[in-house]
Formats: sequence, structure tokens, C-alpha cells
Amino acid sequence: MSFIDIENMEFYAYHGCFDEESKIGTRFRVNLRMDVDTSRAQVSDSIVDTVNYLSVYQSVKDEMMKPSHLLENVADRIASRVLVDYGDVAHVWVKVTKLNPPLGGKMEGVSLTIEKKR
Repeated sequence: MSFIDIENMEFYAYHGCFDEESKIGTRFRVNLRMDVDTSRAQVSDSIVDTVNYLSVYQSVKDEMMKPSHLLENVADRIASRVLVDYGDVAHVWVKVTKLNPPLGGKMEGVSLTIEKKR
């Protein structure tokens, strides 16, 4: 098995429990790790024998554009979609970070990490 990571994807989206968050939005960062058998691709050197990163990125982007109240919901949707859409992925980890959350103090972000297996 191998791990394919897509790191630090940034999106402007409308996730949050406060009315202001759903109106003005904020920036989010998503990190994704997939446990994949890449042995065929290692020999063939062909993208058809592995997970297409561009396609996975587009799946993540699609889910990020659907507003949610909670990071838990967003991360679960992303993880579930990866497992459904990409049959070669055996195990997925998704970390969603809300950058500069409105918590009344200075911080880089608040994040949630979820993992799912087949």
C-alpha cells in the first residue's frame, strides 16, 4: 500500500453555525490522505492504474461548495465521496480547517480530522 496525500487545498466557502458565516464566508484548508494500492501504477507508469489527483481535487471542491453548519459534516461528506467515487482507495483521512474562525481571539484555525475505511 501507498499513501497519496493532497495537501493544503484552499477554498472560500460558507460553512458555520453563525449567520455571518453563511453570508460572508471564510477560508478553509483541506488535507486529504488516501491509502491506495499503487503497485500496478508503479510498473505501468499509467494514470489509469492509480487515483487521478485532479479528479479527487474536483470531488473535494464540489463538497466544499455545499454549505454546512459543521466541519464534521463537511469532512464526512468528503471522506464518503472519496470512498464511493474511487474504488482503489481503501482508507481515507480528511482534515478540514476553518482559517481565522470567529472565536474572539487570534488563532490560525480550528480543524477536524475524520477517517473512514471500506
